[in-house]
Amino acid sequence: MRSPFKPTAGRQPPVLVGRDRDIENFRMAIAEGPGAPERLLFVTGARGIGKTVMLNALSHVVEEQGWITVNETASSGFVSRIVQALQGERAKQISYTLPSASLEVPFAGAQATVGFGQVQVSTGLEPLDIRHAIGGRLDRLDENKQGVLITLDELGVESPMEEVRAFATAIQHLIREERNIAVVFAGIPSMVDDVVNDKVLTFLRRAERFHLRNVRNEDVWSAFEHTISENGKRADYGVLNALTLATHGYPFMIQLVGHQAWRISESAGHDDEITLDDAQQGIEKARDRIGELVNGPAVDGLPPMARAYLMLMAVDDGPSNTTEIAHRMHKTPQYASVYRARLIHEDYIKPAGRGYVEFTMPFMREYLRQYAAFNQLEQNLEDMALSIIESAEEPDRR
Repeated sequence: MRSPFKPTAGRQPPVLVGRDRDIENFRMAIAEGPGAPERLLFVTGARGIGKTVMLNALSHVVEEQGWITVNETASSGFVSRIVQALQGERAKQISYTLPSASLEVPFAGAQATVGFGQVQVSTGLEPLDIRHAIGGRLDRLDENKQGVLITLDELGVESPMEEVRAFATAIQHLIREERNIAVVFAGIPSMVDDVVNDKVLTFLRRAERFHLRNVRNEDVWSAFEHTISENGKRADYGVLNALTLATHGYPFMIQLVGHQAWRISESAGHDDEITLDDAQQGIEKARDRIGELVNGPAVDGLPPMARAYLMLMAVDDGPSNTTEIAHRMHKTPQYASVYRARLIHEDYIKPAGRGYVEFTMPFMREYLRQYAAFNQLEQNLEDMALSIIESAEEPDRR
């Protein structure tokens, strides 16, 4: 039997665990009409906590009611992609103005000129801005029953701020006009804060927030029990307990552990059950995979000093003393605090009492230990971190 679990980034799982209240609040806001608080919304949370999956779930809520949804990522050119998606069959009309933006126009044969607050594309057509693109799409709907939802994923400091300002300004006008719209942004909390603190985007500070946290053990347990039994297998108390505790309430890990345990049971010829041995083997494989899929890419994007800081934290079995981390770095506490602050800001680590920090992301410690063992067997984590620090400082010496 095929696994019912879906451990793919952004893929909608068969059971969305622990998010019922947020989804219901959004559903109520849609029913209440323009002006309901949750129609302007931020979905925030740590990496891998399920933000993209939540965006998908909220999209499904309105699609069931005949709404138009446009799901985009806050990367360069997202405004033009939204305009194009809203135009549909009318996408040939590619001239538009923005309240305050300059951007590339990804259409062949178009020449663009950029001026203050607008982009003009010479095609002989009337110019269209993002505000009127949304309004025009709403005009073709029955707004008593239908509307437009736009979701914008991965909002952060690397998002094109001119486009974010243009988009937000358009949304502000449409909300004032009481058009039947909803807008949901998603991102890491600290990075979302950096965006909304922009002086042009002050109205976004009043948006509602769904902050996604780890799922409660009882909800994880119920999800495993339901999904496994509904798909033709059984799992006893010990199996469900092992699977639940292995996830640490991390939504992506729920799917990954379930998938690996299911796959092991199939390989072992256990057609109608998942045994404790199947579960334990699946958990080990899941821990390896989450390092490759979530922890690894997150660490690889960091500068060397920040990466070394994490490695030196991984030496400890629990929360790390920040003074001791600086000592291991052979740096002053003031120097090390720069990287501690960055890692806290970007949600890699969090304070754990005065003078202590701990990892935010599950299994980061285990991943870093495996990373060191795999790459340089002759070095322990401290030696490897110091090698990274020395390499980073080498250009300064020259």
